[in-house]
Amino acid sequence: MSKRWRRFHEHAVVLGLFSIILSPPQSIADDEIAFELSTTLMRSTFKITGSKKFGTAFIVGKPIPDTLGQAFYVLVTAAHMLRDIEEDEATLWLRKKEGDNFSRLYWKVPIRQSKKPLWIEHPEADIAVMYVKLPKVADIEFLPLSFLATDKELKDYEIPPGDRLFCLGFPLGAEANEAGFPILRSGTIASFPLFPTSKTKTFLFDFAVFGGNNGGPVYFEDTNRSNRGAIKLGEVLHI
Repeated sequence: MSKRWRRFHEHAVVLGLFSIILSPPQSIADDEIAFELSTTLMRSTFKITGSKKFGTAFIVGKPIPDTLGQAFYVLVTAAHMLRDIEEDEATLWLRKKEGDNFSRLYWKVPIRQSKKPLWIEHPEADIAVMYVKLPKVADIEFLPLSFLATDKELKDYEIPPGDRLFCLGFPLGAEANEAGFPILRSGTIASFPLFPTSKTKTFLFDFAVFGGNNGGPVYFEDTNRSNRGAIKLGEVLHI
């Protein structure tokens, strides 16, 4: 398979695991914060490294039961990334914010204990997740788990081959700036059928892939989306 073509599970996110969020800008109250998916994912996506391996990981939040507004940090990346790191610790290249400035913050994350993995892998896709403890000074605007969805949304919003997708990562280890933010790139859905995802399992994503991209989030965002023959003016669709 050409390096230009990659299946979604190699990027740690399968489209069938995404969810849809509709946020009509006109309805946002004064005390609410407008949600901007690309910025949120930029601030929750980080380089992950071992002594001989580097790639991409991102953080999502799992709500803490009976604790309003707080969540556990869950690291998501490609399973082979963690397997290929020989050490018992990986380094997350976090960031901290001071005023309007961002700077690097290197943070060691245990990934094995007594030679046993601390992560859980999907039985079929190249995806791994694990709880992590992160420093309070780290700048993280994580994605809630409530953003994960099902085939129903893919059908309801008529996501077809050819739709443009966005992805975040560190191609060849490159970063967007000195603070270490990921590089945002885009491509298109390049295979059919897309669902049921329980059978298709993976989709092709057409964009130029380099080492360091694996493990990063792939997502969809559109405005004024046509849905069942009608254009939803003002609605921003995030997947």
